[in-house]
Amino acid sequence: MSLPAEQVRNRLRGVAVGLLTPFDDNLEIEYEKISENAEELYDRGIRTFLATANISEYHSLSTSERVDVAETSVNALPSDACVLAGVGGSTENAQELIRAYDRIGADAMMIMPPDHTYLHEQGLLEYYRSLASVTETPLVPYVRGFDPSIDYLTSLTHVDGVVGIKYALEDPVKLGAAVEAGADDVVWVDGLAEPFAVSFWAEGAEGFSAGVSNFRPEIGLALFDALSEGDYERANRIRNICLPYQNFRDETGSQNEIEGAVSVPVVKAGLELAGLNGGNVREPIRPLEPEETQKAERLYDQLEDDIASLLH
Repeated sequence: MSLPAEQVRNRLRGVAVGLLTPFDDNLEIEYEKISENAEELYDRGIRTFLATANISEYHSLSTSERVDVAETSVNALPSDACVLAGVGGSTENAQELIRAYDRIGADAMMIMPPDHTYLHEQGLLEYYRSLASVTETPLVPYVRGFDPSIDYLTSLTHVDGVVGIKYALEDPVKLGAAVEAGADDVVWVDGLAEPFAVSFWAEGAEGFSAGVSNFRPEIGLALFDALSEGDYERANRIRNICLPYQNFRDETGSQNEIEGAVSVPVVKAGLELAGLNGGNVREPIRPLEPEETQKAERLYDQLEDDIASLLH
């Protein structure tokens, strides 16, 4: 049974970990490994999970695969966990996906960033209203990849069914203005992971998505506790521990000029190094080159030493 809206809000006030999609050498999904990751992360204190998210390679999955991945995630976790399932595409396709997610018991719909070249703020709001019209399940729009106005963000908080907004713009001032102007019962989530957790928290965010916390959840939980307690000195120290590995995620990789191209395989490398399941990636993402894998190993070792120093 899905969580009620107020419990979804409460779960958004925490660390939201992405469930990556492990692929085998034939690029087929290894569903049992998704379950293993979910169970292990839950046992280590995580209660909020993003299934079929950007970091799950949403756009490389077919519609039926998205439903199967989300269902695997829901079935792997106890009833007090919150699973947000990614939704995108045309209105009709997104509505069909929402109905499928409702049948399997997803707790919330994370509406993916719009992938249209040309956008209109009022058209986007109408899109969210159309999606809300086919479900009672809470919606969490993901704001990324375009630069909306504060008026748009404010209006988004008043769309029926919206309980949270995953904000992934490198603009804390706009976030603060939107939080101030928006509905009081909408939870703002930092969608840029640990590097922005401190600044976004100061502007009104109440939770954050995972970066290195996808494979070392104790670091995210410690950061959330420090922020909740108002211990900004400790929060800054924890944030800084995450930066070397997180900055690696922003790199282009070889034979490429697009920033962030290595982001997903770098996190999958972290999962493997932490004893979890990363697996292969599907195009248009590429696996790490050997020297990039070695760099991930070095940065992971540094991260592990820093975590040990901080937490023990």
